[in-house]
Amino acid sequence: MSTASVSLRPGAVLADLLPASRVRDITLVAGGAALTGLAAQIAVPVPGSPVPVTGQTFAALLVGTALGARRGFLALALYALAGAAGLPWFAGGTSGAGGASFGYVLGMLLAAGLVGALARRGADRSVLRTAGTMVLGSAVIYAVGVPYLMAVTGMSLGAAVAAGLVPFLIGDALKAALAMGLLPAAWQLAGHRG
Repeated sequence: MSTASVSLRPGAVLADLLPASRVRDITLVAGGAALTGLAAQIAVPVPGSPVPVTGQTFAALLVGTALGARRGFLALALYALAGAAGLPWFAGGTSGAGGASFGYVLGMLLAAGLVGALARRGADRSVLRTAGTMVLGSAVIYAVGVPYLMAVTGMSLGAAVAAGLVPFLIGDALKAALAMGLLPAAWQLAGHRG
C-alpha cells in the first residue's frame, strides 16, 4: 500500500495519480508520443509482409490505457502527425504517410481512445479485464490497418490478412500478457484497487 495520499475521482486512470495541471497533460501527451516513437524502433521484418513486428502497438495501447481516452488519443495523434510530417520515428526509423503500415498507425489513434475509455471504467485493474482491453484495442488496430494495407498494396483480403494480421497474433498475445501483468501491478503499487 502506498503511503502517498492521492484522492482519485471515480473513473481515474494511472496518469491521474500525478498532480493535475496543464503542464502535466502536455508532458504526458508528448511523452506518450515519444514512447511510441521509441518503441517503433524495435522492428523485426516479417518475411512476405511489408509490415514489421514492432513495439509501437504495445506502447500505443499502454499509452491509451495509462493516460485515458483524450490524452491517449492526443499522444497518438502527435505521434502520427509528426511521423507523417517527416520525423523518422515510425517503424525502423521511417516517416511519411501512405506507406503500407500507416493504416496501423491510424488504427492506434482509435485504439488508444478506446482502451483509455475502458481504463476509465476500471478495465486496467485486473488481469482478465486488462486482457479483454488489450484484445479490443488490437482488434481496432487491425480493423483499420488491414483494409489500409489492402488499399495501398492492392492485396486481396485473404492476402492482407495473411501478411498483415496472422503473423502478428502470437506477438500480440505476448504483448497482452505483459500488459496484463504491468497495469494491474501498477495500480497495486499505487495502493488502489478497482
